[in-house]
Amino acid sequence: MTREKSLEQTVENALRQIEEKKYDEELLARGISRKRIQHYGFAFRGKKVLIGTEE
Repeated sequence: MTREKSLEQTVENALRQIEEKKYDEELLARGISRKRIQHYGFAFRGKKVLIGTEE
């Protein structure tokens, strides 16, 4: 397992995983518009939290 060097890198990796594993495919198959689906990446280190979203 790789350790990220920053919260930003962790968030980027989480968002990349969402895309690679196609976590939204079931929602799309149920007819939910891609515009209504949001992808968020979360990173935690102690009490620090960073939340990122795809652009």
